[in-house]
Amino acid sequence: MLLNYFLIGLAVLALAGVVFEEVTHINKAKVTLFFGTLSWISLFVFAQTEADRDLINHHLRENLADISSLWLFLVAAMTFVAYLNKKGFIESLLHRAMPESISERKLLFFTAIFSFLFSSLADNITATLVAITLVLSLSLPPNKTMRFAVLVVFAVNSGGVSLITGDVTTLMIFLANKVSILNLFWLSLPSFIAVIVLASLLSIGMNGKVRIKHKPRQIRKLDYWIASIFLITIVSTIVGNVLFAIPPVLSFLSGLSVMFLVAHLFQDSDDKDPILEYIRHIEFDTLLFFLGILLLVGMLEQIHALDFLVKLYEFLPPVYANYIMGITSSVVDNVPLTAALLKTNIDMELTSWLSLTYAVGVGGSLLVIGSAAGIVTMSKVQGLSFVRYAKYSLLLLFSYTLGFSMVLALAYVI
Repeated sequence: MLLNYFLIGLAVLALAGVVFEEVTHINKAKVTLFFGTLSWISLFVFAQTEADRDLINHHLRENLADISSLWLFLVAAMTFVAYLNKKGFIESLLHRAMPESISERKLLFFTAIFSFLFSSLADNITATLVAITLVLSLSLPPNKTMRFAVLVVFAVNSGGVSLITGDVTTLMIFLANKVSILNLFWLSLPSFIAVIVLASLLSIGMNGKVRIKHKPRQIRKLDYWIASIFLITIVSTIVGNVLFAIPPVLSFLSGLSVMFLVAHLFQDSDDKDPILEYIRHIEFDTLLFFLGILLLVGMLEQIHALDFLVKLYEFLPPVYANYIMGITSSVVDNVPLTAALLKTNIDMELTSWLSLTYAVGVGGSLLVIGSAAGIVTMSKVQGLSFVRYAKYSLLLLFSYTLGFSMVLALAYVI
């Protein structure tokens, strides 16, 4: 019993390290990885018998197998985006798509739609960085920059929930066989409507014009090829999984290998800029954070410390419990929250799993500390603090509730 309390204490310390990262200045990946590995080592050291150690080892291997599938998928997807972003492909396409002069209102909707669509293909951090860089380049007044920043956070988080390439929690729920890829497509409509509604509310009073400073940059033929391979890989992943049950990680690793081979054929993978080096440009601190978190959650499941989450679903119908979980994800990181819920093996129908996917994916937008997109935005936008972001919390809560309600309505469609 004392060991269980000690292990729960390690998990609490890890969570505190995530929440107070801005205060301690210690990367959350370092904190969670340390406490995650320490917790499993403690389980082995204080096991009573050899049989107990064998059981712990069995569960650890299962946990690491689940983590490896998630890791390899993310490495492949993030390498594509890292290459295209580093080569300026995404930025160049953006500038080509935008006119020299545009109204603030239209620009707000353009930002919302771009953030929504791009985040479904790229990871949330990359999508946020690209969108916020675009916003900051416009040199808008601080109060209007805040509106754009808030919209980017909500749109990025909303865009990621309907594709397994867009959000880790969506990928986790899919890998747990709770939803299918086709099921997830249904989330795109309510998510998009919620983003457009928020953009409409934030656009009130924005009547000015914005001049866009175009930065022409030549796009190489190879970059077009790799962008096409990326899109084909996404489509192939969806089709392959639906028709032949091919694991998404296998499809993405295959697409990554094609990317390397095409670069070699174009004789672009030389010593000065080897294509394999772009794997190093992905956010490994994010991947290590996921590793540490999932180790901690696996440990908590091993000692049955997650049973309290099931209690909420025993007292409340799934629709209300999922809505609360979404709001909770604005305070507690959605990755450990989702991992913990999946480990409890809660029995829910398809619509409830879809509503949970939406809730944990978008709910973190309610507070600036509730998602990676919010943290990145706060670090990039000068003057954006917890309190200033919180001024928009009612609008965000309204949009989140609207989207969640529309997801529930899917029960009459699918």
